[in-house]
Order: sequence, then C-alpha cells, then structure tokens
Amino acid sequence: MPKRVLTGRVTSDKQDKTCTVLVERRVMHPLYKKFIRRSKKYAAHDETNLAKEGDLVSIEECRPISKRKSWLLVAIKGEAVARPVGFVAIEVPVEGVPA
Repeated sequence: MPKRVLTGRVTSDKQDKTCTVLVERRVMHPLYKKFIRRSKKYAAHDETNLAKEGDLVSIEECRPISKRKSWLLVAIKGEAVARPVGFVAIEVPVEGVPA
C-alpha cells in the first residue's frame, strides 16, 4: 500500500529533529455547498533540522517514531522569505509629490 504524502507549511522548528507542519485542505460543506478550509497540525521527523519556520514542505507517512510523531520530512519545496532582524519599513518622500 502506498504511503500518504501531504504538503504543508512549517509552523514550528523549535524541537530537536522535529518540526510541526500545518496542512490545510478545502472541503465542501454538506448543506451550503460552500468550500471551507480545514487544517491539522502534524509532527514530522526532521533528522538534520533543515526545515525552518515558514517553509513549504512535503511529509510522508511512516512507522511511529514517538507517541505523536509518525510522519517523515521528505522535501522542502519552498523556503520562507527571510527578513533581517529589526527590519522596519521606512517611507521615503518623493520630490514633487505633496505629503
């Protein structure tokens, strides 16, 4: 039987060799027929601590590694946009335009 593969965003990488992945899916409401978002968090095993908060990753189902960790980090699809520490947006005035 093939293993399930899910795609989601890393919400926490504070634990050693573990990252928390938020997976969102769209489900149609049975009565109103409107699509609603459902989300769930999975604890995934990250052996080399490569995933950082905000990364888009793929996780694969595996044998239980601990009490609540039975997913394995397979690939990092997109990296988070890194913003320098203490970054503050500053408005720069343009000549000829009244403030």
